[in-house]
Amino acid sequence: MYRQFTKKIQVNLLLTSLILFPFNAAHSAIADLEQQIVIKAKRQASDLKNKIASYLDDVIITQGSLSIHADVVQVISQSNSDNKIYIARGKPAIFKQLLDDGQPINLKANEIKYEPATHTITISGNASVSQEGSLVSGNKIIYNLLTEQLTAESNTDDTVTTILQPQNKLKNKLPEQENN
Repeated sequence: MYRQFTKKIQVNLLLTSLILFPFNAAHSAIADLEQQIVIKAKRQASDLKNKIASYLDDVIITQGSLSIHADVVQVISQSNSDNKIYIARGKPAIFKQLLDDGQPINLKANEIKYEPATHTITISGNASVSQEGSLVSGNKIIYNLLTEQLTAESNTDDTVTTILQPQNKLKNKLPEQENN
């Protein structure tokens, strides 16, 4: 019964979030995915046998307008394919991307898992997504860049929090306030 209740809350949260907290990343995501991936770090180590590359200390990954900043990033190559999984860890690790309208979307968490092949980002541990002053936070958030679907989950002792800004507040925002 608890599982059904949790699933119903997730579905309701997803619908509410998609209606009231619009993400417009589909076109940006497609253009970004066509760009090269650049990884910069202070150190690098590789496990060639298991196809895992580790980047350590002040890691920055960029792909078009998409960027990930973290303390440590592991790139895991999938067997028998060119697909890779990027796992970033930090206090927090940060994912940013510019949307078609020029507005940034920001994701922060202790861990960010980026899977370009499935266009999916999973953030966990003090996870939050912010866009245009609105915020969704929880223990785990999954976001699909192409379908623009978002699900957020909490621990059993915690809740998912959604903060939505009224449209008129966003329209009346002064340029000086945007820089703060």
